[in-house]
Amino acid sequence: MKIAVDAMGGDFAPKAIVEGVMLAQKEFPDTEFQLYGKESAIREHLTNEKNIVIIHTDDKIESDDEPVRAIRRKKEASMVLAAKAVKEGQADAIFSAGNTGALLAAGLFIIGRIKNVERPGLMTTMPVMGQPDGGFDFIDMGANADNKPEHILQYAILASYYAKNVRGIANPRVALLNNGAEATKGSELTKKAYELLAAEGSINFTGNIEARDLLTGAADVVVTDGFTGNAVLKATEGTAMSLMSVLKKSILGAGLKGKIGALLLKDALRGMKKELDYSSHGGAVLFGLKAPVVKTHGSTGPEAVSHTIRQIHTMLESNVIGELVTYFDEKMEEVTEN
Repeated sequence: MKIAVDAMGGDFAPKAIVEGVMLAQKEFPDTEFQLYGKESAIREHLTNEKNIVIIHTDDKIESDDEPVRAIRRKKEASMVLAAKAVKEGQADAIFSAGNTGALLAAGLFIIGRIKNVERPGLMTTMPVMGQPDGGFDFIDMGANADNKPEHILQYAILASYYAKNVRGIANPRVALLNNGAEATKGSELTKKAYELLAAEGSINFTGNIEARDLLTGAADVVVTDGFTGNAVLKATEGTAMSLMSVLKKSILGAGLKGKIGALLLKDALRGMKKELDYSSHGGAVLFGLKAPVVKTHGSTGPEAVSHTIRQIHTMLESNVIGELVTYFDEKMEEVTEN
């Protein structure tokens, strides 16, 4: 397996990226890691060069670059070169913690869409409270600000296939994010999407799900439009961060008793923090492209990088994208005919 890594993408690159690759290298000795970026900066953090290939470039895409313009003008940027390696078959997947919009553009314009996928969606696995090993696949998280009902149907088919073949869920429960559980609730978009999902026999559609029930484990796959998905994701992330911050301030402000209590609850609090951290499930997959294109948070650390590489390794090992190309082509022909 060969993974193309944008070593210069992210707030703490290349240090966090390279250190994360070093962690993954120990776990996956069968994998070649292609690190794209400034060679001298990358080498500062390398501890083992086994199965490591460095492709030097001084250029990189900044966080405030306009995505499409950057992809077209910065042809020697680390992210662009990594995407080209996948396109040309020199690598099997690309990973970046850099500019999200630019990675989406690189995926679309360089790697390309699966036939019949109109708009690829950004998908991540979110945690389920009380189930450390549980989670649900959430799509679209923001790849598209505007969606059609047909896009949401495609997301459901894509994510259901992923949940079944990568996460090992035999019959994934698919739910539509809405403002009420009843089938008649929602906007014109969600009402039409509901009809399409309910009529699609290849997925286990269970109906609408409200935002307050997302983390309860009521569904294995949750589909929505990109605007709503991104807003819900950021609200959930912000709530988790605020909760941990308030808890920390309350403990530190409670004097000696609070600190003693915190010491006694240290393991439980650490477990709580880990349970709220969705990065432990890996990065966000731009689903609907011809190869795995995976994005992780810009402020990611080495552990999250390692988790993301584990996710990519599983995707490549299962050949989920290769099989999905054929499956989705056949499935959408059936949907069109019906």
